[in-house]
Amino acid sequence: MIDFKKFRINDSTAKRWVFNNFLVIFVILLGILITGAILIRSYYYNSARQYLNSRMNTVSGLLSRSYQDVRSNFSNEVRSTVENWAEADRIELMSLRSNGLAVTSSGFAPNLDLTAKDLTDALSSLAEGGSGYGYYTGKLPDGQKVIAVSVALPQNSAGFTALRMMSSLERIDDQINALIIFMIVISAVIMFLIGVSGMYFVRSIVVPVRQLSVMAARYAKGDFSVRITKKSDDELGQLCDVINKMAENLAETENIKNDFISSVSHELRTPLTAIKGWAETISVYPEDSETVKKGMRIIDKETTRLSQMVEELLDFSRMQSGKLTLQPLKMDILAELGDAVLMYSERAKQEQKTLHYDEPDFLPFIIGDKNRLRQVFINVIDNAVKYTDPGGVITITAGMGDSEHIKITVSDTGVGISKADLPKIKTKFFKANHTRRGSGIGLAVADEIIALHGGSISLQSEQGKGTTVTILIPVKE
Repeated sequence: MIDFKKFRINDSTAKRWVFNNFLVIFVILLGILITGAILIRSYYYNSARQYLNSRMNTVSGLLSRSYQDVRSNFSNEVRSTVENWAEADRIELMSLRSNGLAVTSSGFAPNLDLTAKDLTDALSSLAEGGSGYGYYTGKLPDGQKVIAVSVALPQNSAGFTALRMMSSLERIDDQINALIIFMIVISAVIMFLIGVSGMYFVRSIVVPVRQLSVMAARYAKGDFSVRITKKSDDELGQLCDVINKMAENLAETENIKNDFISSVSHELRTPLTAIKGWAETISVYPEDSETVKKGMRIIDKETTRLSQMVEELLDFSRMQSGKLTLQPLKMDILAELGDAVLMYSERAKQEQKTLHYDEPDFLPFIIGDKNRLRQVFINVIDNAVKYTDPGGVITITAGMGDSEHIKITVSDTGVGISKADLPKIKTKFFKANHTRRGSGIGLAVADEIIALHGGSISLQSEQGKGTTVTILIPVKE
């Protein structure tokens, strides 16, 4: 037994799909039924007419040799042919005179309406030089449905005017009705099978889609802990894989974002605390020049740090909205790199780190945004200094990578990056090492700036041994 309860469909989309498909299939099958009934009826009726026509041709051909004989002989020939008609049980053969019915194969001689369509058509056709045949399909006065064929005889046919064959359509109509009923049954079976398979199909789509909707609602609320169970390898299965992957990425992004907020909050709190503390100290000891100088130096340093962080956040916002633009001009890239190195030379010395810069004698001019490129160099060098412990070495080199690119490398002997974190290091908000200060978006912004110049940034690193950042910038005329 088929359990139809499991086929219940409550979704409006599924109902619409089932209703529309059933309606289309019903209309198609109804059209096929009507067309089939018409064709079947036409085929059977035409076959009956052709059969009567062929039998009439046979009879009229046999009698045609007697048309010019003596009248009594022709009359006897007609009577003998009609009375000895071999198919009298299925087809009634009549010989007609102008005054009414003369002889019938059934032996009955009722009065006949000589205005019957097949008779009048046959007589008219003969008078006009035609074939002399006439046809009629319809009902007799007693309600019986018949098909009739008449052929008009020449005027010298011993008073006979026509021969007529008539057969009942009852058996033919029974066969037609049986075929139509069979077609209806077949159509009903087809509708049933299509309905069952359609509901199976709809359930196979609607149920997973409903699950996807439930999961998507949970993801929209920030719950990325659940995953969709994949039950097939079709398009729905691929969609499940994509959504599960999306949930993993969203969960990872959410974690990175939370870490970013925590990190930025800490990064903002530290300089603000220092600024506030030294401002209060200076206000308490305004006459202590050494304290004031030291406090102002620290306030200036922390303010610069805050300013850089705000600029990074603004650049990241512009990058996300697609509004990070360049102001390209012909520029000397060595000048900008040298300025960035100079900014960190003193800091590296203060932190007991060694900074080596191998400056080449000459590099070709490029077309670029000098402020943005300087920002990239500062960010990369700052990271190298930041993640290198005291006693470590930062090495900066510049030269031609090939005939079309300038190659700048910044290497350090710092803490390095793990293999698991290396592919994500240029991802927004990502920080491989949470013990060092920074927002985690500087490298993402730097990568976007270099990409806008048509270049690239790549990293090679080994945890505990250091990191090498390679910047390639195309030389453009």
